[in-house]
Amino acid sequence: MHIEAWTLATGVLLKRAKNWFTFAACTVLICCLAPAVSGGQASGKATVESVLGMMDKSAEDFKSLTADIEHIKYTAVVKDTSTETGQIYVRKDEKLRIDFKTPDQRTILRNGDNLYIYTPKINSVMEYNIGKNRAMADQYLALGFGKKGENLRKTYQITLVGEEDVDGQKTAILDLVPNSEEVRKEITKIEMWVDEQKWLPVQQKFFEGSSGDYFLSRYKNMLKNLKMADSRFKPDWPKGTKVDKARD
Repeated sequence: MHIEAWTLATGVLLKRAKNWFTFAACTVLICCLAPAVSGGQASGKATVESVLGMMDKSAEDFKSLTADIEHIKYTAVVKDTSTETGQIYVRKDEKLRIDFKTPDQRTILRNGDNLYIYTPKINSVMEYNIGKNRAMADQYLALGFGKKGENLRKTYQITLVGEEDVDGQKTAILDLVPNSEEVRKEITKIEMWVDEQKWLPVQQKFFEGSSGDYFLSRYKNMLKNLKMADSRFKPDWPKGTKVDKARD
């Protein structure tokens, strides 16, 4: 994932760490993925309220989640599309790990207020403290994943733009426009596809400013409430790894 767009809100977070905020969303997206709940559907035609209500219910028993992740970055000026794939691990206690495998290895790790980006190819780690910018970071890291609908409403203007099949799954498409004018300078809007069986996002698309650039995160093969050891979320890098701390 081109870790690029993750910096903002404080004005500093999205500008200074533009390469680690991009996923967030996306993924990262991007820190508590909503649990996969099978079966339940809102009765009748989908509405914003019914979709958010079912997402609330799906989050009630969430403890952990793992999924395959695909991150696609489109750069309009050169009409270039690049893709990274890997696996994401999430726990409800603000722990997140994404291991990208292709085309290059990279690990994104969040443990509370600390966020790390480890690049084996150059044997280097960038370390960030997001404590002062937690609210902004959580918007992207946790977007649609395990959050109450009322929290989304505080942050976004939400509309339902339709329904669509994604990989054979019926989804409701929510359009999220940030309430914050400063946020909108970086992310004008977000589209989120919510699986109408499991009631969690299977796809998120972030539109960056007026550039025409966007990044898209897709989640597949989701498994919830697997036991995840604390060791998975520890910044335990190989001996000799260079660690750089980002300045505020």
